[in-house]
Amino acid sequence: MDNVSSSCCYAVCSYRKAKEQNKKSTTLIPFRCRRVDRFSIRLSGTGIMAAVEVEAEKVVAELREGCATPASLLRDVAAAMAGEMGAGLEKEGGSRVKMLLSYVDKLPTGREEGLFYGLDLGGTNFRVLKVHLGGSKKHVVNSESREVSIPPHLMSGTSSELFGFIAGELGKFVAEEEGTDMPNGKKKELGFTFSFPVRQRSVASGTLVKWTKAFSIDDAVGEDVVAELQTAMVKQGLDMHVAALINDAVGTLAGAIYYDEDVVAGVIFGTGTNAAYVEKANAIPKWEGELPNSGDMVINMEWGNFYSSDLPIYEKLTSGMYLGEIVRRVLLKLSLQSGIFSSIDNSKLKTCFHLRTPHISAMHHDETPDLKIVAEKLHQILEIKDTSLETRKMVVEICDIVARRAARLAAAGIAGILMKLGRNGGIDNPRSVIAIDGGLFEHYTKFRECLESTLGELLGEEASKSVAVKHANDGSGIGAALIAASQSR
Repeated sequence: MDNVSSSCCYAVCSYRKAKEQNKKSTTLIPFRCRRVDRFSIRLSGTGIMAAVEVEAEKVVAELREGCATPASLLRDVAAAMAGEMGAGLEKEGGSRVKMLLSYVDKLPTGREEGLFYGLDLGGTNFRVLKVHLGGSKKHVVNSESREVSIPPHLMSGTSSELFGFIAGELGKFVAEEEGTDMPNGKKKELGFTFSFPVRQRSVASGTLVKWTKAFSIDDAVGEDVVAELQTAMVKQGLDMHVAALINDAVGTLAGAIYYDEDVVAGVIFGTGTNAAYVEKANAIPKWEGELPNSGDMVINMEWGNFYSSDLPIYEKLTSGMYLGEIVRRVLLKLSLQSGIFSSIDNSKLKTCFHLRTPHISAMHHDETPDLKIVAEKLHQILEIKDTSLETRKMVVEICDIVARRAARLAAAGIAGILMKLGRNGGIDNPRSVIAIDGGLFEHYTKFRECLESTLGELLGEEASKSVAVKHANDGSGIGAALIAASQSR
């Protein structure tokens, strides 16, 4: 991440459309900021503040214009997404949208019965869970789970140490549950959600490409993580079989389709963003070998790196990891160009990722008459105090501009999936449900509401009648167990 100097800041939140050779292009432009010395303005105190606020409003107006997402632009983005999806299915490396085969060709139907387990590893904690499925009439009879913290030394130790610890905790969880004996000596089935980059070659195998999120276990890179876990479980005397290796987007799809057969895609809008959907296997030119009996294949899109001529990298504009940082950079530009915060130490404001998306959500949803929550967050997080009501209103508007653009672009991505599936127009379309999980969608109400309304705007009145958006909670956990169940059929 670039350091921001006092003379220049990168307004990542704003993108400008420049015409070059009669084509649209979008860039992340470094803005040269005009430093304003408040004490050099020969005005009264009131006049100084008025002049400062006028200059600040110019920054906000520029942001508002640069971040505008008219429906015409969003439809272009949706069409570009659909086009990149097709290119990614043609051949490996054919698109920035990777369109990875998940090798999941059978999704849960709601008729599964029995006891199944899930393991969700995606950060400094992992979860183990079990679900008892009762078939079409009872669905999930009951479920239990436990969250376990990973000791820091294991995050940089060896592969056998990490997976040995995980297998040990999984073994304790299984041993503490009563009535878990499987009939006829059948092994317990486990679905494994592993939220790190892997190169998958079957439904139950995948080699680790690299670690993220503070993990640095060198001897695991290039190894099959399922084999590592399976070996660790054998050492623990745990009679369990890993039936499927998935990520959270595939898990969200599985968890939702278990209850509603009309679900066509699972989407994540949280710290990061991704999507998975059901594609016809005969529509995947890069598929090698026999087509699955089901005729279907779940595609893990990995759409975070998508960009078109109309916008920069998708994930940086739509995911919770970046929205707070975008607002921070705009506030820093506001300070440098207008001098509105020049009476305070800008060190916190200059610290990358110091302002997080939950902070901007709290400010954006502030409905107090004097915007008290905005004042508190500015003071507590950025050490900016004694702000005027007008300044606080500007901050709320900046949050609104950034979040609204994110939500509208998120809706355009979903519209692109529906376009690829041929479900984006006409009154005869079958019912299509988009299942969405992730903290950004779940907790940022204005983001969620804007996404839903924008999707309706893009689809039109008639087509939107056959499309529903549903919140799918805990896809990364229960979804793994449900895919284990579907693979055991």
